[in-house]
Amino acid sequence: MDNISMSAERLEKKTTIDLRKKHIGPSCKIFFSQDPIKIVQAKGQYMYDEKGQRYLDCINNVAHVGHCHPDVVKAGAQQMGLLNTNSRFLHDNLVLYAQRLQATLPEQLSVCYFVNSGSEANDLALRLARQYTGHRDVITLENAYHGHVSSLIDISPYKFHQLSGAQLNPFVHVVSVFPPRKYRRDQPDPATAYADEVRDIIAKVHKKGGKIAAFIAESLQSCGGQVIPPVGYFQQVAEHVHKAGGVFIADEVQVGFGRVGTNFWAFQLQGEDFVPDIVTMGKPIGNGHPMSCVVTTKEVAEAFMSSGMDYFNTFGGNPVSCAIGLAVLDVIVKEDLQGNAMRVGRYLANLLEKQKEKHALIGDVRGCGLFVGVELVRDRLKLTPATAEAQEVIYKLKEEHILLSADGPHRNVLKFKPPMCFTGEDADLVVEKIDRILTDLEEALGLKLPDTVNVENESKKRKDRH
Repeated sequence: MDNISMSAERLEKKTTIDLRKKHIGPSCKIFFSQDPIKIVQAKGQYMYDEKGQRYLDCINNVAHVGHCHPDVVKAGAQQMGLLNTNSRFLHDNLVLYAQRLQATLPEQLSVCYFVNSGSEANDLALRLARQYTGHRDVITLENAYHGHVSSLIDISPYKFHQLSGAQLNPFVHVVSVFPPRKYRRDQPDPATAYADEVRDIIAKVHKKGGKIAAFIAESLQSCGGQVIPPVGYFQQVAEHVHKAGGVFIADEVQVGFGRVGTNFWAFQLQGEDFVPDIVTMGKPIGNGHPMSCVVTTKEVAEAFMSSGMDYFNTFGGNPVSCAIGLAVLDVIVKEDLQGNAMRVGRYLANLLEKQKEKHALIGDVRGCGLFVGVELVRDRLKLTPATAEAQEVIYKLKEEHILLSADGPHRNVLKFKPPMCFTGEDADLVVEKIDRILTDLEEALGLKLPDTVNVENESKKRKDRH
């Protein structure tokens, strides 16, 4: 069991399930609900059940530098043994961590507010935006998800579109997300095409007497199906939003801290000329410890202070959280995890692209670094979502002791966002298993690659040879 220790005293799995059903809210869903796994320990990119069975974790972006990383555990334990208190007391960890975090960002983004979750961070970002601009309306992307508190459910179509009879908040405006394959195929300038929709929405809001406080977007859309925005889109949107007196909020809760490989922050994929007004971060920031942050400009922070209301967060920025945050940053550098994300991510994407040439069920492979999506379709021309097949792949992988999930509006996109210590050998293993599972599924369904796809592949190979 790779030196993983197992406690002798533990509830029977059935007892755990029964107690969960009795005492935990029924809307709190669990992975693999038909046959859930009871995880009791983890290390690196692996998780272990109560019997000591090891699972390869391909989805846990919270354990950013690896489950239970000893440097992170040590930093938290040492600080907890000295002091943990709220941020109204002067303490070095808070300012040292803010300084280290800011050094990874553009110079303009210099003021930090520490909170406890991605939802708290995005909720505070909205408050900052509305106080700074004096406006109320917010523009969000189709299929976006920004958090579970009331203010964020309103701007998370991924959630509220699932509700029967859901009414869109009159201050919230939803613009189209760029269909990953369609915009590459049909749009010569997708950045402008989709940014123009934001411009048009702003004009409609103004016509009705509204004013834009903010445009908010995940730098790479995660729950929406691993969607990568076209380069130049954020710049043009920011121009339209700034002209309307609003601010641009980049949500890095899922994709920050080097996951994209080439950059530390996913918004930087748009180019050096793009700088958001507010950046939110969470999940990987504490490697599983509950902490998050909002970083903004001095101008926005001063406007927030001018409201006359103090901002206080009991646990945000406490000494233990900041010690853990510092340790995470240290590990990312020491173990070159950003470089690993770039190298292994490219290797994984290449393996999956080769599978696309073999399997009719794979409609698209997309992503950056260790943030990769595989979209499954029943028909590549009609783009019919292969939702049931995606669930079948996930459960079959579970039987092979590999943990993967599916998401997107049709739950048909296989999501890779593993701990950053994920290796090339791990990629080989999971892709080999996916290959076998898809082969069996396609044989059962009678699915074959259309001739047009084979022609396209042959054409691509000829171009590559020349």
